Amino acid sequence: MEYRIEKDTMGEVKVPQDKLWGAQTERSRNNFRIGAGRETMPIEIIRAFGYLKKAAAIVNNELNAEKMTDRKKNLIVSICDGIIDGKYDGEFLLVVFQTGSGTQTNMNVNEVISNAVNFSLGEKLLHPNDDVNLSQSSNDTFPTAAHVAAVLNIRAHLLPAIDGLIKTFKTLEKKNKKVIKSGRTHLMDAVPLSFSQEISGWRVMLEKGKAQIEDGVKYLRELAIGGTAVGTGLNAPKNFGEKVAEKLFELTGEKFVSEKNKFHALTGKDALVFTHGAIKALAMNLMKIANDIRWLASGPRCGLNEIVIPSNEPGSSIMPGKVNPTQCEALTQVAAEILGNDATISFAASQGNFELNVFIPVIAYNFLQSVRLLSESINSFNYNCASGIIPVKKTMKRNLDKSLMSVTALSPVIGYENAAQVAHLAQREGVSLKKACVKLGFLTEREFDEKVKPENMAYPFGK
Repeated sequence: MEYRIEKDTMGEVKVPQDKLWGAQTERSRNNFRIGAGRETMPIEIIRAFGYLKKAAAIVNNELNAEKMTDRKKNLIVSICDGIIDGKYDGEFLLVVFQTGSGTQTNMNVNEVISNAVNFSLGEKLLHPNDDVNLSQSSNDTFPTAAHVAAVLNIRAHLLPAIDGLIKTFKTLEKKNKKVIKSGRTHLMDAVPLSFSQEISGWRVMLEKGKAQIEDGVKYLRELAIGGTAVGTGLNAPKNFGEKVAEKLFELTGEKFVSEKNKFHALTGKDALVFTHGAIKALAMNLMKIANDIRWLASGPRCGLNEIVIPSNEPGSSIMPGKVNPTQCEALTQVAAEILGNDATISFAASQGNFELNVFIPVIAYNFLQSVRLLSESINSFNYNCASGIIPVKKTMKRNLDKSLMSVTALSPVIGYENAAQVAHLAQREGVSLKKACVKLGFLTEREFDEKVKPENMAYPFGK
């Protein structure tokens, strides 16, 4: 492999000739061999840096055209567009477990932009610190990139995935309003409800989860940029943060604002904790939904078998004909991963010392992984499972007829204790509730039929 010599404030470093990064990136590559090729900085962060460096160059040109000339600005913008479009993805290989401020990733971006320009021109026009990093510090750019990446990916991927599953559940609700089944609490028989009502519970879990995530996003829209090293804004023009946030709005279509208190912005990571907490809550609800669905689909002959879900692949390497609820299993595994990510994010956010939190790379990594995995798993679950749910009406009717909890409709008529006697006798002698009630002399068969109507129990106030 051929090398060239790059220099930084610590001396000379050999860098692969065919790469655009510089000395600081190469030092990081050599000094942090932790998860290389696996736990690398999320490309979403790099894309966000592309937007940020572009916005910063434009604002620097507006505020300090003598330093950030039109020529420099235009060249930086051109390379940033390439970063946003993925043209330079191979230049960003640094690992997550590096300096806790993300300095080396910030410099990786700075070096790639400056070298891409300088190599194309055959002259050293741009300096990674003096030009590309003008008016900035890693301490405010990395948290800003983390927030921008979080907002863009939640809005572009997670929220549409949630909407898709909500739409599927709404369709299933409309189809199943007349399908009455036995409810279950404590995994035991309970009073009747409609399958539509059961699905509506799943839908509202998604709707509330989406609303809670959107509530968190408004805090992520507040950016640290302009705070520079410790929050004072040293070496940045007045209102630099505000103008960069406005420019990011123009570039991304997403509203961003400069956080008023930069001392909080640099050391406090509560916006990421809060929003990820909402993502975790949604994941826990999806765990419940997926578990409900695989319980209801269990069988096909020795389980509940109240619904049929799509058969997507063989389920066993030894048992012919076996089919498993694999989409439910994948979704619940993602939920478990997100629960672990939340613990990491919460602990890391507590480790801000004085004017900086030095766990921001691992926070961003886990946050964006949760967004990506949850978005993809919801889409997969929706397309490969939920959209193909079919009720087994015969089984639902049989289970409903066998349920003892329909006796609850008799409590207002014969009293709680007498109704309990009916249920116990029916269970003990293996007879129907009607036979038990008549045998005990509480009601005639006709009176029983008038009072115990599952559809009225499911819709006591009308449909």
